[in-house]
Amino acid sequence: MFSKKKKEIKEEYFKEGVSKIDDSDVKIAADSQEEVTEKITNSGMLKKYTEIGKLMYAMLRDYQKGIYNDVPWFTIAAIAFSFLYILNPLDIVPDFIPGLGYIDDFAIITFAIRFIETDIHKYLDYKLEETNS
Repeated sequence: MFSKKKKEIKEEYFKEGVSKIDDSDVKIAADSQEEVTEKITNSGMLKKYTEIGKLMYAMLRDYQKGIYNDVPWFTIAAIAFSFLYILNPLDIVPDFIPGLGYIDDFAIITFAIRFIETDIHKYLDYKLEETNS
């Protein structure tokens, strides 16, 4: 019961954060690819998201350039929120706390992927079709 309530709180925190994202936040997230990629790659817990993170960044860039628009705003905002959250060293659990600092980052990106998984697959299909054309 307690873990279910805790899960709901985290999901609500994620949804609330996503609802506050605007175009300037998307730009900041897109411009911060190197820092986010480095943090994901160098964190043992987040490392498994390296490749999907690259795909999410590609979607974000293609959306910004107007190349790929078949994506809901929630998906773009979820990607931006996740990356901005990962960038923030003083989030819910500060990143400098050994062993615990990336737990919340992991939770946020996991929620993002779960909520936008279908759109990630659609984007990947689009990229594969584009490559094969």
